Amino acid sequence: MIGPDGALTPLAGGHSGRTFLSEVAGERTVLRIYPPGDARGADAPQVDEAVLHLVRGLLPVPEVLEVRRGEVESGQPGILVTSWMPGKPADRVVDGLDDAGLARLGAAMGAAAAILAGMAMLRPGLFVDADLRLGAFPVDGLPEWVEERLAHWAPEERAALVAVAEGAQDLLDTVGRACLVHSDLNPKNVLVDPGTLQLTAILDWEFAHAGHPWTDVGNLVRFERHPAYVEAVLRAWTDLRGGSVETLLEGARAADLWALVDLATRAGANPVVDHADVLLRTVAAEGDLHAWPAHW
Repeated sequence: MIGPDGALTPLAGGHSGRTFLSEVAGERTVLRIYPPGDARGADAPQVDEAVLHLVRGLLPVPEVLEVRRGEVESGQPGILVTSWMPGKPADRVVDGLDDAGLARLGAAMGAAAAILAGMAMLRPGLFVDADLRLGAFPVDGLPEWVEERLAHWAPEERAALVAVAEGAQDLLDTVGRACLVHSDLNPKNVLVDPGTLQLTAILDWEFAHAGHPWTDVGNLVRFERHPAYVEAVLRAWTDLRGGSVETLLEGARAADLWALVDLATRAGANPVVDHADVLLRTVAAEGDLHAWPAHW
């Protein structure tokens, strides 16, 4: 896997610190390490391999070169080695884009989310093994999720968010199917061609699951809210999957509550979760899925 001359360089993206660039004899590969006792279980490398195999040919993803299951007893970590993919992280190009550039990027991202939304799954659930068998989610609905995960919030603040969550869950229930969800689809996890802004790779599939078709759109427009970008995301998605951009935006905000609540439980750990906590508290205070903090 890595020869004596191989060097490991930590890769940016996410906050796990588990992904490295390896270069041996001029050949670049990407190594992801799964520590013993990983919360996802010893089969996590094989699950990620299976997901990459599932989407390969439909979306730009790395090729799996090697996979090894972790062993808790011996303390041996699991590994996943993939090919290196060209391109520049999209979060590093966003700030320099004009409206036209933001629209091109948004269209590419929205189309990727729409392709995922078309990959039907039998039911919602978490992938538990290399055959992508589905386990269960810990709770059945958003209101229960809020109550369980945000017990540290003040009761009145939590009650306000529960009221929003009830309406959001009603909207989500109008869609009676599940699909493959990346669940962390945003500019920091994609590579783009700096000239065309087309996606060259979608990375970091460790949160993938079978879930709601609106979930990935919610992630795409969570923090990136420039009108040109948001409209392009929504139009690209509805061009492929149908429906109105208005309904999609409302549904995307509703679906994203699941992730925002989970992120807010870790407030203080990194800037992403801190922003999620502030945004979620603003949604609760205003009783509006589309609320945005005044000081941002």
